[in-house]
Amino acid sequence: MVETMSILDLVLNASVVVKCVMAILALASVMSWIMIFQRFFFLGKAKRALRKFEDKFWSGIDLGQLFRDVSENPQSSGGAEEIFRAGIKEYTRLTAQKNYDADAVMEGIERSMRVALSREEEKLDAHLPFLASVGSTSPYVGLFGTVWGIMNSFRGLANMQQATLSSVAPGISEALVATAMGLFAAIPAVMAYNRFSSSASNLMNNYETFAEEFSSILHRRVHAPK
Repeated sequence: MVETMSILDLVLNASVVVKCVMAILALASVMSWIMIFQRFFFLGKAKRALRKFEDKFWSGIDLGQLFRDVSENPQSSGGAEEIFRAGIKEYTRLTAQKNYDADAVMEGIERSMRVALSREEEKLDAHLPFLASVGSTSPYVGLFGTVWGIMNSFRGLANMQQATLSSVAPGISEALVATAMGLFAAIPAVMAYNRFSSSASNLMNNYETFAEEFSSILHRRVHAPK
């Protein structure tokens, strides 16, 4: 009767190097899934916050009142609110001076909003490089484990007088498990990276558009007759 081995048996009976490869791939897969869920909820929250804030911003509300509303709960603010807060703070600070220079005020406002945009871009791109690394390197790590396992299997044949398929099958099977684990770690990471990088890029475009529109509003206020 032919004895069959489960996937768990293949993993437990693998060589030390192949086990290390499998452990690395398993850890990378777990960490990538944690980051996938974190990015999914973060980007979803950012999209909802952007829509909510833009609806409020374009409803005709007074900018001073909007600034007070946004400042009441800064921890739950979205990207557009942070850009708005940075711009309005700089506007208030610079226009409080007597005989201010309008162009200098606009330069300060735009510089402040650019800094806020950079910070938001860092938040949106967080963890994406890790997902890209997992997606690009996991197949090669798994392939290394496969090559090592197959090499050990053929090395073992040298000590046998009669080689049979059953004598090399377990070693080759455990080696192929490493390739499967590499693909299991890589495929979700690549798909998530493509999806999240596209969402982050769209959000950044929306933030930049809002910053330009808000800058135009403040430009009209700054250059209005005193």
